[in-house]
Amino acid sequence: MDFQNRAGGKTGGGGVASWSESNRDRRERLRQLALETIDLNKDPYFMKNHLGSYECKLCLTLHNNEGSYLAHTQGKKHQANLARRAAKEAKEAPSSMQPEKPRIEPKKFVKIGRPGYRVTKQRDPDNHQQSLLFQIDYPEITDGIIPRHRFMSAYEQKIEPPDRKWQYLLFAAEPYETIAFKVPSREVEKTEGKFWTHWNKDTKQFFLQFSFKLEPKIIPPPPPNMRMPHPGRAMFNPAMGVVPVPPHM
Repeated sequence: MDFQNRAGGKTGGGGVASWSESNRDRRERLRQLALETIDLNKDPYFMKNHLGSYECKLCLTLHNNEGSYLAHTQGKKHQANLARRAAKEAKEAPSSMQPEKPRIEPKKFVKIGRPGYRVTKQRDPDNHQQSLLFQIDYPEITDGIIPRHRFMSAYEQKIEPPDRKWQYLLFAAEPYETIAFKVPSREVEKTEGKFWTHWNKDTKQFFLQFSFKLEPKIIPPPPPNMRMPHPGRAMFNPAMGVVPVPPHM
């Protein structure tokens, strides 16, 4: 058969290669290219099984020889899986490469009991605003420690059944035990002069004062207007025993 005069043929160049020949030539070129860029000894996805064939652990494909595997590494499927794996590792890398948070070891100390305290109820003579003054004594407080305080809702504690009408004010300072005061669950006014704290280093006393916000006064509505009697008619009063006179017709 004459292949020189076929479409696409070249005089003196032989016949046009078939699809299988072109595919074989393409795979050979890919194998040669892969040999220049890939070292099978360092490829983490290259594996030889017990049957003597080769597997790609990334794509889970089976290959008869190294050339087939090398050609596979240059294909779309393998390249797409490599890109997907790189994106996944890049996404997980920031969380895994973050420096470990320094561990804060809990302070170890022997508690020596509860501190002394004094609570004073106060009322402003002008607007009758209620306030509380707390004085906590810490004569054996650890050097460099400043007493701390915070408000806690009734639902945070586990000692008493929660009641939304009450809240707790906590004071803590090492080596004393933490103490809590049960106060009404009203809004606290934290403006300047209404809420303040003071730590006296000389007398080892901690002071805290806060005021409750004034509740708005509710003015009762005026009584409904009484209906006026009809002119010309007298009101009947059973206590007086007077029967009204009917009007003239």
